[in-house]
Amino acid sequence: MTNTQEAHPSYQTMAVALNYLAENHHQQPTLRELATLSGLSESHFQRLFTRWVGISPKRFSQFLSKDYIKSLLDVGIKPPDACYQAGLSGPGRLHELFIHTEAISPAQYKALGKGITIHYGFHASPFGKYLLALTDKGICHLEFITTEMDENLDSLRANWPDSTLIHDDQITKVAHEKLFDNVSGQREAISIFLKGTNFQIQVWQALLKIPYGRISTYEQLASLAGNKAATRASASAIARNNIAWLIPCHRVVRKIGESGQYRWGADRKKIILAYEGATTHKDSNP
Repeated sequence: MTNTQEAHPSYQTMAVALNYLAENHHQQPTLRELATLSGLSESHFQRLFTRWVGISPKRFSQFLSKDYIKSLLDVGIKPPDACYQAGLSGPGRLHELFIHTEAISPAQYKALGKGITIHYGFHASPFGKYLLALTDKGICHLEFITTEMDENLDSLRANWPDSTLIHDDQITKVAHEKLFDNVSGQREAISIFLKGTNFQIQVWQALLKIPYGRISTYEQLASLAGNKAATRASASAIARNNIAWLIPCHRVVRKIGESGQYRWGADRKKIILAYEGATTHKDSNP
């Protein structure tokens, strides 16, 4: 089994630094403070942070603020251009992913995954450790670890109770590197395999229409899903999303400009929104 933290030590370093910034951005932590926290020299930390995020820690703190979220709400969701068509999500500057979705058949849904083999593994990302699960049709489960790993496995088993689960970090590592080895600038294609009610799948596909670096309100999302009156049902579908990061439920916020709750932690949601905002500002000075 590969130790992902040893293979990619910068993941853990970034996770610690980003969490610290989320908790303390009002105090504007200094470069020295962040470098000391990470056990690196100031110059090394600055290079590593800029490599991952594209801008300096000081500028990144600005994307953690409520004012930044409010400014995104003012812009709203622009009509998707060509790269958002046909169930594809658009690329960020350093994180270029094209996402193709396929939904489970009604017969398979009724059987709750019977006959499906799922390989799963645990990996590290800039947003913390996570569980990744794959079928032959694509990623079927991705959730950040907030408590014990066994609880994440319980969630996977609950969602796919009659499937065959096999732990293999080497198989899932290939998909993991497409998701978070995002400093190469290479465009990657990702397939995800959805299991849910028709309406849930409509909501999850609507989430993919929200451009990288933008946000939506629950009301706007209901409209994107084809039912303006289904705001509460859309929120319920978001809560049932089991593919974090790729199906971007983190991009849905409250009208008042608060980032709101998130299944995998409100601070993590702020970090991901700030990360996406920062990586879309190509011309920001480091």
